[in-house]
Amino acid sequence: MYFKDVIGQQKVKERLIGEAREERIPHALMFCGPQGSGKLPLAIAYARFICCEHPTEDDACGTCQSCKLFDKYIHPDVHFVFPVIKKKGDPVSNDYINEWRELIQRTPYFSINHWMEAMNAANQQPMIYVKESDEIVRKLSYKSMLGGYKVVIMWLPERMNIECSNKLLKVLEEPPVKTVFLMVSEDSSNILPTILSRTQRMNIPNLEEKDIAETLLKQGLTEDDANSIAHCAAGNYLNALETIHMSRDNKLFFNMFVKLMRLAYMRDIKELKGWSENIASEGREQQKNFLAYCQRMIRENFIYNFHEMEMVYLNPEEKQFSQKFAPFINERNIIGIMNELSEAEQHIERNVNPKMVFFDFVLKIIMLLKQQ
Repeated sequence: MYFKDVIGQQKVKERLIGEAREERIPHALMFCGPQGSGKLPLAIAYARFICCEHPTEDDACGTCQSCKLFDKYIHPDVHFVFPVIKKKGDPVSNDYINEWRELIQRTPYFSINHWMEAMNAANQQPMIYVKESDEIVRKLSYKSMLGGYKVVIMWLPERMNIECSNKLLKVLEEPPVKTVFLMVSEDSSNILPTILSRTQRMNIPNLEEKDIAETLLKQGLTEDDANSIAHCAAGNYLNALETIHMSRDNKLFFNMFVKLMRLAYMRDIKELKGWSENIASEGREQQKNFLAYCQRMIRENFIYNFHEMEMVYLNPEEKQFSQKFAPFINERNIIGIMNELSEAEQHIERNVNPKMVFFDFVLKIIMLLKQQ
């Protein structure tokens, strides 16, 4: 992954390259931004650039020993840290480094769900456990193998448990010489303030529509399809990929959403009870993702009523359903529905019984859909 391979984000690239060339490399940098904006690719490209032995004006050289090791993600001075699932005891990232390298070589644009699938996580919640902090300190205590920077790339630091965060504070405050932490976060509000205060924040915006479209054109899509998909992606490259390859989860979520709304409209309590039990049998991460999908669909259906299609971000199948469903989402019920979805998500996050959460939710949806 070079800067040239990162989709869009030209201003961010220029800033990173400029700081490196002026030798103003921060010891800890926090890349913050929405999913699918290219935070991890940027962090990897930046790490390659500052480790490169003969960098060009705007990228790594691609021929030095450091770059060749980067090609296979086996650079001895670059350490990846990411959420993992438990096997026995407290696991560390190195336990899953082969799966990580395999995924990241396919594409550095992926979500936590893709990573969970690569680990065969099933219903387990990936975390960064306390043992990881000891492992980081141990690795950084060694001299640089290639004589340059030592880099720690931490993906989703918000998934560090409290013990790990606290043990990491000292090395973040006083890192060894020529050591750089690159943290990639999608929800910095869940990171300890003491961790955030020791990092320099870099906000990564959503991708521009034209940059996504250009990337899709290179993949062989027609100009019309590329522009349409890029528009629906709403700045998230992963959305664009999911639109092209309608994933199992997206298809499942769409079907479940359609069934929920139709049953709620018919006020079929018996079938809705079965629906709620079905979603309750899924893993907690899957339940949260479904509720997030519902929030997007409700929001898009509300906007659909304004008949400004350039403001609507729905794939063709979703748009076809919304033609008839959108009028049921209006100014009288949208706030109530969104509040119920948000509350359900919070309850799932706090391990409330999912059968109770979803059945209570569907009963409230029945009432809210009446408000037309």
